[in-house]
Amino acid sequence: MTLRPRAEAASHSWSSFWIVDRAAGRRPASVLVPIVERPEELRVLFTRRTAHLRDHSGQISFPGGRAEPHDPSPEATALREAEEEIGLDPRRVEVLGRLSDYHTRTDFRVTPVVALVAAPFELRLDAHEVDEVFEVPLSFLLDPANHQRHAREFQGRQVHYFAIPWGEYYIWGATAGMLVNLYRFLAQGGRPA
Repeated sequence: MTLRPRAEAASHSWSSFWIVDRAAGRRPASVLVPIVERPEELRVLFTRRTAHLRDHSGQISFPGGRAEPHDPSPEATALREAEEEIGLDPRRVEVLGRLSDYHTRTDFRVTPVVALVAAPFELRLDAHEVDEVFEVPLSFLLDPANHQRHAREFQGRQVHYFAIPWGEYYIWGATAGMLVNLYRFLAQGGRPA
């Protein structure tokens, strides 16, 4: 699969395929969706959060976090957070663009920043936040047969979420939702819905 030509052809759409929620209370955050260019295939890099964290402990996620006042853009936030959490050198990263903002039940407005990462690279994990990193083939993540839809009761109401299990890893919630949005964006030829 070649992502760069499709991204270049759709470059006009990447930045316009996101919605800024100006409603009070939405806290801005960004994640890096790091697509690693391996010789055999494109792979997506994930983190598993440490078990002792108060929020989302042990969950699978993209590197990322809250925007800081000094961050000039969602891309800057995503690159800063990836460097802080996993030691990913921003010079190894080619930002392709943004997907639609993802609104979480915890009141964050998360901007997924899609990027290619040139291998090889070295990582330094922040042991307080990140337990491990691993990669999943992009082709697996973009196969709709692997996108599961689930529902559960949360705080007295029914909530729906996506999951994309891969081996021992259970990718679900916002992370899986962003991957489904990436699939939909690419399936539409890089055009907003």
